Amino acid sequence: MGNRLEGKTALITGGSRGLGKEMAIAFAKEGANVAVVSRKLKNCVVVAQEIELIGRKALPLACHVGKWDELEPMVKAVEEQLGSIDILVNNAGMSPLYPSLEEVSEELFDKVIAINLKAPFRLMALVGSRMKKAKIRGSIINISSTASETPSPSSQPYGSAKAGLNALTQAYAHAYGDGVRVNCIMAGPFMTDISKAWDMASFKERASISASGRGGEPEEIVGAALYFASEESSFTTGATLRVDGGWAGDGE
Repeated sequence: MGNRLEGKTALITGGSRGLGKEMAIAFAKEGANVAVVSRKLKNCVVVAQEIELIGRKALPLACHVGKWDELEPMVKAVEEQLGSIDILVNNAGMSPLYPSLEEVSEELFDKVIAINLKAPFRLMALVGSRMKKAKIRGSIINISSTASETPSPSSQPYGSAKAGLNALTQAYAHAYGDGVRVNCIMAGPFMTDISKAWDMASFKERASISASGRGGEPEEIVGAALYFASEESSFTTGATLRVDGGWAGDGE
């Protein structure tokens, strides 16, 4: 365990599983108290208990980040119980499968945009403005996807939303200036719970032509996240870092 984030408070959306859980545990090991946010409170509680065993404070919170009116009360709850937020990780995401592009319903499209784009926009506004007002040298980390830059056959609405998130990363970095860093991790395919729904035969074929020849393990997101969360990235803002195993832009 280290102390790169000693005394910091981190809010992680989608923090109950996959990449979010790995970042929550890693941040706690580096000294942070962590708000674990997801739609299912039970799952958040499990991760919060792991964090408490590390010796840090944890706050499990149920919140549907795609619903605008739930976001400010959630942020206030974190502030009341853990103190001012130093680190925000916009990790919550969804990429539902669909039969064909013409069969994508308006409801599905709106849900994908709400979770992957609208929620980070609002949370960056709420949390970033608080950081600026309190003169906190904060860090905002957006979790994007390689699907934002390259065609991904079954996730076009998702890729579009993540492309918007890439753009918002730079926009908010300029809006907040030197006081609050805003950066983005462009993740490739990771072997999280979501990967269970993939066509693994097709996945392995695509992986075989990548530089790494495989998908990432969830803990392999941690190094990049800790860099952006800590003062090690004090002169890095508006950046997008690929963590994709050299998939040569092949989205998933």
